[in-house]
Amino acid sequence: EMSASLVGSEMCIRDRWQDLAKEYTKETGVDVTVLTAASGEYEKTLKSEMAKSNAPTLFQVNGPVGLKNWKDYCYDLTDAEITKGLTSDTYELKDGDAVDGIAYVIESYGLITNKTLLEKAGYSLDDIKSYDDLKKVADDIQAKKDDLGIEGAFASTGFDSSSDWRFKTHLANLPIYYEYKEDGIDDTEAIKGTYLDNYKNLFDLYITDSTCDGAELSAKTADDSRNEFVNGEAVFYQNGTWEYAELSKTYGDDELAMIPIYFGVDDENEGLATGTENYWCVNKEADQADIDATLDFMYWCVTSEAGTSAMADKMGFVIPFKKAKDSTNPLITIANQYVADGKTSVDWCFSTMPSEEWKNGVGSALTAYAAGTGSWDDVVTAFVDGWAKEYKLANG
Repeated sequence: EMSASLVGSEMCIRDRWQDLAKEYTKETGVDVTVLTAASGEYEKTLKSEMAKSNAPTLFQVNGPVGLKNWKDYCYDLTDAEITKGLTSDTYELKDGDAVDGIAYVIESYGLITNKTLLEKAGYSLDDIKSYDDLKKVADDIQAKKDDLGIEGAFASTGFDSSSDWRFKTHLANLPIYYEYKEDGIDDTEAIKGTYLDNYKNLFDLYITDSTCDGAELSAKTADDSRNEFVNGEAVFYQNGTWEYAELSKTYGDDELAMIPIYFGVDDENEGLATGTENYWCVNKEADQADIDATLDFMYWCVTSEAGTSAMADKMGFVIPFKKAKDSTNPLITIANQYVADGKTSVDWCFSTMPSEEWKNGVGSALTAYAAGTGSWDDVVTAFVDGWAKEYKLANG
C-alpha cells in the first residue's frame, strides 16, 4: 500500500484525482490514498501532514520559492523513469544538480470570453487586439448592460481567498513578467514596479466595468465569479484552461474563447499566460518501498491509457510527457493557436514572488483600493517595498 499523496491548490480537480487513484488500485491492487488541501491552505496542510508518522510520499511545490521550504525532503528524481519521459528538461525543478521536482501539468490563463454575448453587444474577437480595444469594448458593454440583460462586462474580481489569487498572483504576474523581460532577468531581490501603471489600468477596468460595486469585492468568491459567467451575467472572466470542465456543462465549445490579458506593453505580440506551478516531489524520508510505489504510480499517471486519458479528457490538462494525449479542451487549442500564430506566451513568473505574505499584502491593498478605502499608492508600496522586505526575510 502506498501512503498518501497530497493534492490541492486552486487548479487541482480533487475528485478527478480520487477517481484516478481508484482506477490505479483496480488495475494494480495497490492502494493510493489521496488527501486534499483547501484552496490557499496547501502549504499549511503540507506542514502538518509532513510532521505525521505516515507522511505523504508524493507532494507538490509551486516552483523555486516553494521548493526552498521542502528541498530537504525531496527525493532525487534524476534517474526516475518519469523524468526520462518529460518532453523537455525545462520541466525539471532543480536547485543544484538534483532533480527535486517535475512539472506535471502546463496550463494557460487569460480572459475567458462569452462569444455569444460579445456578438450580442455588437463586437467580435477581431475587435479586441490591444488594451485600448479591450477598454473601449468593455466600457461600451458596461454602458449598455441593462439593454443587454447582463450585470457587467467583467465577472466579479473577488477577494475572498478562493478567488483572490487571480489578481494578487495571476494578474500581478504581468507587471513582473514585463519588468523581467525588459531587464533581462528571471528573478530579483527588488522589484521596481516599472509596469504598475499598466496593472492599475487593467484593475480599474475590472472593478469599474464589473457585475458589482467595488466595495462588495472583498467577500466575492471564486464560485460567485464563475456563476456570474455561467449565468450569462458577464462577458469576460479572468481565469484559465482548468475552468473548462465546469464551463463546458453550460457552454458549447464554439461559445467560449480565451484572449490575452492585454497589458498595453506589447499587445500585438502578446499571447496567453502559459506555464506551471505544479511540481511533483517525492518524500525521501518515506520507506524505499513506498518511494518505489509512488514512482510507479506517477509513471502510470503520465504513460498509461487510463492515466493520460484522465489527465487530458477529465482534467483538461496538457502534460509535458512524451506519452501524453492531446487535450480535448478547446481553451488549450486556443492557447496553442496563439503560439502557432507567432504570439509570445507570457511566462509564469509568479513562482518567483518572494512569499505568500507578499501576495497577501498586495491583495489587501487591492481590496482596499477597490472599496475606495485605500489608495493606489498603497498598492505600489505593498508591491515594491513589500517585495524587498519579504525577499530579505526569505533569503536572510
